[in-house]
Amino acid sequence: MTAGSRGQSLELYFINGKPDGMLTAEVFNWTGHVLMTPRTQISEALKRPEAQFTGVYLLFGENDGKPCAYIGEGEDMSYRIRSHEARKDWWTQAILVTTQANSLNKAHIRYLEARLIEEARNIARVGLDNGTAPTLPSLKEAERANMEGFLDYLLMVLPAIGIDAFKQNKRPKLAEASKEDITSPIFELHTRKHDLRARALIEDGDFVVLEGSEARPEWGGKGSELTSYAKLHGELLGSGVLTIAGPKAKFTQNFAFASPSAAGAVVNGRPTNGTIEWKIEGSSKTYKDWEAERLEASE
Repeated sequence: MTAGSRGQSLELYFINGKPDGMLTAEVFNWTGHVLMTPRTQISEALKRPEAQFTGVYLLFGENDGKPCAYIGEGEDMSYRIRSHEARKDWWTQAILVTTQANSLNKAHIRYLEARLIEEARNIARVGLDNGTAPTLPSLKEAERANMEGFLDYLLMVLPAIGIDAFKQNKRPKLAEASKEDITSPIFELHTRKHDLRARALIEDGDFVVLEGSEARPEWGGKGSELTSYAKLHGELLGSGVLTIAGPKAKFTQNFAFASPSAAGAVVNGRPTNGTIEWKIEGSSKTYKDWEAERLEASE
């Protein structure tokens, strides 16, 4: 059973009492310890004891207007991060990952560094400032299993503290055998102005737009609308999830969104009320109507 397959309790401690300041994150029965800090407080963060432990660290920010990250390791993370602060000016946030008892060794952190780089490149939500990918160090079978378990917990904690670089939105094709297990209806969005048709369903709480769905190839919104969904639209084009096919763009794979409105905005290339524009395929029933029926039935 993996960390993500059962309920977990996450303990967050806001060190300065502010939600946008330094915080630590721990999970009951997990030896790991996570310290997150904005760059503006890095000097205070590096004075903390855990910053001098053996562990892996992640730097996040934007480089040339695109999300960027660097993943490194060190037997004294504070020393390594000080050197990066001097040489890298793009990062704005640092995450330090270690254990409460400083029990990781050099082979452990090299393994975690290599696996995190591998995960980040496979998911491709951020560009990596790392050079060539490090090779996995040789670990005993039991040690490798322990590190994979450690990584499972870490990949659960990071999205919970707002780090989405390792959150997998790409979804595999729905196998014929699994279609019988899907309880969600198929939703369709048809935009006549641009002759767009997209299909989606709900899977594991996400709104998943299906491979082959059409989308507008450029963002058409204006003003303040350019700050969120427009950025996501551009990221999906840049990562190949959306590809230009003539006058339209197409989804090359299933992709999970946080809401029908996020999915609708990417499809339409503009802010969209997804609860109204997505409808059950072959009917006039909107997502909003379908959701209301479900809520009423649960009373």
